[in-house]
Amino acid sequence: MAKKIKGTIAILTGGGDVPGLNPAIRAITIRAMREGYRVIGLRRGWAGIVELIQDPKADNSNNYVELTQIIVNKAGRTGGTFLHSSRTRPSHLPKGRVPEHLKDTYNEEFNDMTPVVLDNLAYLGVDFLIPIGGDDTLSYAVRLYKEGFKVVAIPKTMDNDVPGTDYCIGFSTCITRTINMTNTLRTSAGSHERFLVLEVFGRYAGFTAMLPTMAGAANRCVIPEYKFKIENLTEQLVRDRYENPSNYSVVLVSEGAMFEGGDMVFKNSEKDQFGHAKLGGIGEMVSENLKSLSPTYNNGTRINVINQKLGYLVRGGDPDAVDSIVPMAYGNLALDLILKGVHGRLVVLKNGRYDNVPIDVVVGKSKLVNIEKFYNTERLRPYYNSFEMNPLFIMTSE
Repeated sequence: MAKKIKGTIAILTGGGDVPGLNPAIRAITIRAMREGYRVIGLRRGWAGIVELIQDPKADNSNNYVELTQIIVNKAGRTGGTFLHSSRTRPSHLPKGRVPEHLKDTYNEEFNDMTPVVLDNLAYLGVDFLIPIGGDDTLSYAVRLYKEGFKVVAIPKTMDNDVPGTDYCIGFSTCITRTINMTNTLRTSAGSHERFLVLEVFGRYAGFTAMLPTMAGAANRCVIPEYKFKIENLTEQLVRDRYENPSNYSVVLVSEGAMFEGGDMVFKNSEKDQFGHAKLGGIGEMVSENLKSLSPTYNNGTRINVINQKLGYLVRGGDPDAVDSIVPMAYGNLALDLILKGVHGRLVVLKNGRYDNVPIDVVVGKSKLVNIEKFYNTERLRPYYNSFEMNPLFIMTSE
């Protein structure tokens, strides 16, 4: 006789891709199947469940897939997400993104599709939902939980800025790659005796610039939490360059960093459904300013710049060791909660130990670098008194 299914668990990945998502999906699926659950993957983040058509004859293969051990084992050691992703916000879906079969009912400029999401989850027979994402993806998961749906969430973002946890999937690989690529580019910077300016991810939080700098990859870093003086940065980098036998110096620039008296630098005015315009260009602006100001601090001689935006290079490819282990643990933690009948929780790492906290922590506050405690605003680099009793990544604990 066929084994009776205890229930159905759905998994989705939203927002930007990071290494570690596929290991998390694999861990959830294998454990859940062994415990007697059916597992489905919702494709393209929240978009898949919004666009599903409730018709047995409809082709919903682009919206969800029934997961098996063969499927998840094949992808489990790779980067990205085989379920795909999107930046869909069902509570504020633009008119142009409303599925064709729903346009008669939802025809406002922005539409709250939550009734559709709940109805489609019921149609698929989903009992528990495990969303894996950053604060944008998880903020909508909070909405579903408040509507009465059973949700257990997993934090993911390279910026490591989801509140309530010391660690988000993707962060370790990001800083590992940043260190490696910075060291790779040192040879060119040294050969030509230049400044090396690397723009890294980090819209609101500067962890991805701070940690590599603390590890010795860069001399200085500028981060979103503190508006910096370009004159101070130039003077510091000229001094660093002079003290380096190979005559170069390095600065990491968070994409959300701002000049004193200025604002974030955007590529254009287009915004995603969460209201975020695409950042880009601060690294180039820093480079041009360093070049023009350098003679003031270098005896009248201009210093040229190598400017590189690391971008998707730090989020593509296979996960490192931490982003292979933590997602496996997070997936099992989520299943532990489901087996206990517990929901409305976010699985976390706090002070080096796995735990869980109420899911609504993701909408209750922001997680940023503590400037007073960890950032030297004069020297433009990480600051710390002692490593004793600090968490693994030092400045990422709340």
